[in-house]
Amino acid sequence: MKMKKKAFQILRNNSLFIKMFLIMVISIIAVSLLITFSSIRMSSNLFMETFSISNTKALEQIESEFEDYSFAIVSTANEVQNNGTIKRVLTQENGNAIQMSKAYHDISRQIERIYPTVESYDANMIVLGFNERLYNVNYSNWPVSWDVLRYHPITKYAINNPNRLVYQFLPSNSFNDEPMIVATKALMEWSTGEIYGVLYFPIREVQLKEFYEGYTSVENEVLLVNERGKIISSNKEHRIGDDVKDVMALAKEVDDEGMEFKDVHVLGKDYMLMSQFLPTYNMYLVNLVDKSAVLDNLVNTKEILLISLGIVLLAVVVVFIISRRMTNSISRLVKQISVMAKHDFNKPVAETGGYEAKKIANAFNSMLSELQEYVDLVVLAQQKQRGAELMALQHQINPHFIYNTLASVKFMIQQDKKEKATDMIHALISLLQNALSNVDQTITVEQEIADLKNYVLINQSRYGEGIKANFFVSPDCLDCQLPKLILQPFIENAFFHAFNEKKEGFVQILVSQKGDNLVCEIVDNGDGMEIKGDHTKEDIKEKRHLFSGIGIRNVHERIQLLYGEEYGVEITSEKGSGTKVKVELPLHKAETAAIPKNIPSIQE
Repeated sequence: MKMKKKAFQILRNNSLFIKMFLIMVISIIAVSLLITFSSIRMSSNLFMETFSISNTKALEQIESEFEDYSFAIVSTANEVQNNGTIKRVLTQENGNAIQMSKAYHDISRQIERIYPTVESYDANMIVLGFNERLYNVNYSNWPVSWDVLRYHPITKYAINNPNRLVYQFLPSNSFNDEPMIVATKALMEWSTGEIYGVLYFPIREVQLKEFYEGYTSVENEVLLVNERGKIISSNKEHRIGDDVKDVMALAKEVDDEGMEFKDVHVLGKDYMLMSQFLPTYNMYLVNLVDKSAVLDNLVNTKEILLISLGIVLLAVVVVFIISRRMTNSISRLVKQISVMAKHDFNKPVAETGGYEAKKIANAFNSMLSELQEYVDLVVLAQQKQRGAELMALQHQINPHFIYNTLASVKFMIQQDKKEKATDMIHALISLLQNALSNVDQTITVEQEIADLKNYVLINQSRYGEGIKANFFVSPDCLDCQLPKLILQPFIENAFFHAFNEKKEGFVQILVSQKGDNLVCEIVDNGDGMEIKGDHTKEDIKEKRHLFSGIGIRNVHERIQLLYGEEYGVEITSEKGSGTKVKVELPLHKAETAAIPKNIPSIQE
């Protein structure tokens, strides 16, 4: 228990340091996180834009490779189409062995002359005639027979599109052990439109892959997608033959709209997609960049976070040292004031520390000196006055209220809440002026309510607005007179003792006339209390008050001393339902405001 109390005392004594330190640490961490993630995001965006530009250039290089190959195929196909010997051999009837041998020799010489145009690409060249003749330049590349090739779907497709050079995809099967891309062109007699053969340029997907393989990596995929949405070539072999209509649609969108790239989610990942349409192939060349893999290689997030953490820790240490030095002087001042208030009210606080602490200590000592002089005068007056104990209580301004109020003002100024601090200072000055002036003097209800509002303002500024105060004053009571500090102890009692269990509620102050009496009521909906016996004027629970020092019983006795036993204070309360205080005074207007002559003066 003692350890808890000691820890609580340490926390309370260092509350300013703890608040400042926490605010600055949270600010440093927040700024560091924002800067770190902003830097990572900006670096990533910049890199991806640069990466997209370089990949666009790479796509152009790959397109150039494909176009060169296509040009070689077109040139070769034109030579075959226009070669009279090839046409003659493919259209003549089969003769005897000598004729067949001569025909084979003639066409072989022509094909050997034409074939080198595509030979550098390691592509095969096959010439098929409908007269059951087939010439395969590189038989081992695709060992296919005339019967198979004549009725193969690619042959039918080429015949159905006689005016086009068509690229077709052949997956691996019993006729070809590897995926192949075959360029086909029907050989046609232009004058009659009769098709007499078909020309084939098969190239293995492995050879086609060489056109772009140098531009690929683990996180950088290249796909060649035909018009049916099928992948016919890719650096990822497992994707060859897959249907990816969604990829083709996105590639078409990027190419049609002239976009450099588009962020997409396809094939189960987030990619940056770039595409290039190859018109001669009627295919899309698609580049997919795995953004997460690229960024992981670019940015070491763990390393950046560790560096940021190191910077934050260093900043926290520096902030701790500086904050500690700044707040030590103020904490020492608060501690001195706390000790002084408990033990030695006459001992001034030491004017040490920073500029602000010295100023506050100087102002506090000056005020303390003035208060001490005032207390000395009060003590001297008590020896000559009847009811000396009552008067002493009326003139004891509790120092806790003052230095806590000043501390609150200081915090407001530090937080740049100058207007609120000014209002609080005005409220304190008004309260002190009222409390320190002649206690025998009466004031109007309007002035008393104004002082109560000042008191409420100070407490709400210090402790929050959980407790609301509402004032209901009849207009015909504003110029009525009443002794000073009659209502203030009850407001103070409600603020500091009525809401120990409940943390929020309201206090209502009602002032009205009832016959020849002025009735003031203070009602709260706080914790309430148990009152033994009848709820009479004599049955009043005493509380210690933080501002005036005036107890409730002292108020009651003071009223009876001034106006008689028929006036005074009456309290009713119920545990858990709140408390109601009723103060009855004789009705005195401003012109008859003096204390009744038949009632002896307190100063006598």
